[in-house]
Amino acid sequence: MTFPVRAITLDLDDTLWPFAPIGARIDQVLHDWMLRHSPATAVRYPIAAMRVLRQQVFETNPQLVHDMSALRRLTLEQALRGSGADLALLEPAYEAFYAERNRVEFYPDSVEALARIAARLPVVALSNGNADLQRIGIDHHFAFQLGSREHGAAKPEASIFLAACARLGLEPGLVLHVGDHHEMDVAGASRAGLRSCWLNRDDQAWTLQELRPDLEFDSLAALADWLDATQTQRTEHAIA
Repeated sequence: MTFPVRAITLDLDDTLWPFAPIGARIDQVLHDWMLRHSPATAVRYPIAAMRVLRQQVFETNPQLVHDMSALRRLTLEQALRGSGADLALLEPAYEAFYAERNRVEFYPDSVEALARIAARLPVVALSNGNADLQRIGIDHHFAFQLGSREHGAAKPEASIFLAACARLGLEPGLVLHVGDHHEMDVAGASRAGLRSCWLNRDDQAWTLQELRPDLEFDSLAALADWLDATQTQRTEHAIA
């Protein structure tokens, strides 16, 4: 399939890097930090108990589903309160979390492919997460970053996709959203009128019956190859 693409909106977690290793490291880093700075909290909330608390906080605060930072701070606050710790530790504990959250290990193809794509088209980071592109060191590849926290609503809500298109000054049909998640990325983008690309790195089966992605690739490099081929062909045809 070929169609014009004038900009890319790009998911981050599990698209440019896997999140599971980050999540596991965060749990250990926070536990180690508590052992040093608030032993009572570490005893009251070892890793497994902290995970349960975090899940409870997420479930009881659906109004914050778009704000991962607020939910993480609330989890830490409740852990500190529940263990009788000094609440002045909240922001230092959050910073320990956030530093580790932004220590990512890219998929092997991601950085080079992102650079290739960004050299051709504007790329927008569109994420429900709270990654900091400047800390990670790839902000120069992006026209801008639009997170669910800043926007006030999370994918798959159409409004966040449409806000990115409006800021780009492009009709949704000229923007290709790229991500790994069936509902959050592909369905959300498609319903908002964008083109969609499913980045299926693990050879999963497609599960939604009512729609399919416009494109499917097993790597970001494959998408960069497709853009090189199809968009160059369109440009050459238009010039001819």
